[in-house]
Formats: sequence, C-alpha cells, structure tokens
Amino acid sequence: MTTGAEPHDAIVIGGGFYGAIIALYLTKQRGARRVLLIEREGKLFSRASYNNQARVHNGYHYTRSFTTAYRSRVNYPLFVREWHEAVGRDFTQLYAIARNSKVTAFQFERFCRGIGAKFTVAGKELRSLFDQHLVEQVYAVEECSFDAVKLAAAVGRELRKAGVDVVLSSRVLAVEKARDALIAVDAEGGRRFLARHVFNCTYSGLNQIAGAFSGTRALLKHEVTELALIRAPSALANIGATVIDGPFFSTMPFPAQGLQTLSHVRYTPHYSREDRRGQDPYEMLDAYDKESRVDRMIRDAARYMPAMRTAEPVASLFEVKTVLVKSEGDDGRPILLEKCDVLPNFYSILGGKIDNIYDVLRELDSETLFAA
Repeated sequence: MTTGAEPHDAIVIGGGFYGAIIALYLTKQRGARRVLLIEREGKLFSRASYNNQARVHNGYHYTRSFTTAYRSRVNYPLFVREWHEAVGRDFTQLYAIARNSKVTAFQFERFCRGIGAKFTVAGKELRSLFDQHLVEQVYAVEECSFDAVKLAAAVGRELRKAGVDVVLSSRVLAVEKARDALIAVDAEGGRRFLARHVFNCTYSGLNQIAGAFSGTRALLKHEVTELALIRAPSALANIGATVIDGPFFSTMPFPAQGLQTLSHVRYTPHYSREDRRGQDPYEMLDAYDKESRVDRMIRDAARYMPAMRTAEPVASLFEVKTVLVKSEGDDGRPILLEKCDVLPNFYSILGGKIDNIYDVLRELDSETLFAA
C-alpha cells in the first residue's frame, strides 16, 4: 500500500458542493496548509450537487419547519452574493397555495412575515395560469436558481487558487487509526493517505466507509428519486412554480441544460430504504429499473396549471436522495455534523439543501482544528 510521505492537515472525502466548500473553508479560514479532496467520480459535482432542482431556497418551501425556513432565509443572501456568477434570476418565481393544502393563504403570509421573506400577491395574468377552483392564492416571491456547471467551474477555480489537492476517480474504502494521532485513509488502488483531520462529506455514502468508523449515530434514509427535465410550454417558459403544501409539484429553470425541472411529491420518490452499512446506495441506484413517471407528473401538474399539458418530456435525472429519519415528520432539512467517538478528528457531514453549507461552516467555527 502506497502512503503519502507527509501527512495532510485535512482530508475531505466527497467532491460535491459540500466537500469542496469545506476544503476551501479549511484552507482559507482555518489556516490548513495541506488539504486533500478525494472524489470517487471522474469530476466534481457529478452526483447530487448536479442532479437536483437547482433551487436556492429562501424559506418559502418549508412551512412546516420554521427552523429550516428561517435558516434558508438567513443563508440565501450569503449564497447569492458569494456565487453570483452561477445564480439565475431571469424568471418569475411563484408559490401557489392549493385549496386542499396543509396551510392556508393566510397562514402562508403569516409564515413569510415570521421568517422575513418578501412576497406579493401575484397579478391577474399570473394567477390565470392556475385553476382557480384548485388554488386559493398565488404569490410572487424572491427565489433564484443556480447553474451547477457554472458553480462547479467557479468552485474549481477557487480550489486551484487555494492550493487544495484534488484526487478524482478514487473511492475511499476505509479509515483507521495511525501513528501520532493521525488518521489513515485507504483508497482504491492501494493508496493510503494520512491526515490530522478527516471530513466525510460523501452524502449518500456516509456510512459506506469501513475500518474504525462505525457509522453515524443518526439514522439515515435513502430514496431513489426522479427529477424530470422538460421543455416548458411558451406560457411557462420564464416561470418557476411550486404548489404547496402536500402531494403537489414544483417546476424550476435548470440553467445547466436550458430546460426546466419537474418534481412531484408523490411521483419523484420511486423507492426508499433505511441506510445499512455494506449496502452501497449507489449500487442500489444502478440496479434500479428506472422507468420514468414523468407522464403522471405532467398530468397531475396540469390539473393545477392547465398549460402544463403541453410540457415536453426530454430526460430524467435519477439520483439517491438521503435524509435524516428524524426529519421526515416535519419535512425539515437540518444539517448533520457528527464527530466519531473512536476517531475524534473524523467528522461526518450531511446537508439537505445547498444553502445549508453556511450552517455547517458556522458549526465548524466552534471546533478546535489544527491545534499545535
């Protein structure tokens, strides 16, 4: 087994948005001199960081989880300011309250005021896009999308400027205790790296690392999900629309491909299971029969927005979505930041939304890192 000569200050496992940003944070804000980022795929941002709805949340989505909504509201301007070159604002974002929603229009307005999120009642022309028998009210809100390709390019440039070493196409297999309180990270191809701190940012693969790491204490659940890519009808070409709160749908611009996404609370999740060590969720995804449900998504969405009947399916993005079991009841998306009992400087990190990264960094600010 090949071992690097000099230990790294930190190794980050997982080259999605979270892993990359944490590598930058350790280098630029915590003074780490040697940081290594290891990614199992052939390029950064190739899994969940790309295969998602590309929404930068501003809180509106989480009417049943005030904490998640409020944190999104706080984090939204931070993301927009820091990654402005990847942010898209050239569309109108609408939230519609269904008449059989779990919240009323009055409750939605009170909720928005509570988290400090701007909203206006949509004009007559925008309201006319919805079936008035099924929708109580429609609101124009402040929310944007992001281009995952531009974001990956921007983050990649920052990683190079910061001197972060990046190893691609290398899956981490195990972590072990090593000499002098170091952690040994064993990767495919017989490669071994040593580090003082290790950050496990592998999302769905959090508990698939063997060795001294016994897994997260928090229970995880994996879902095989389908995000449909559509060519929207002309009436909806510059519209993002979310119908809440219940088994409804959402459509958003997907700048990376010049299309729109369509997701549905009932039809986007195809299959789920609780996390089990030794059962790689990505292998579960590979083995799954990916029969699209986009026809059902479109039919149901068209009940609320009749113009959706002529939406043209183009493709579907299938991915594994991982959530904390404890959050299923209120649809919240808190972060997970756990320190391993056996390997004290081994951290497991999970976030449910792209803006959650700032909550992770805030938590890491209180950790003692790279002490002499």
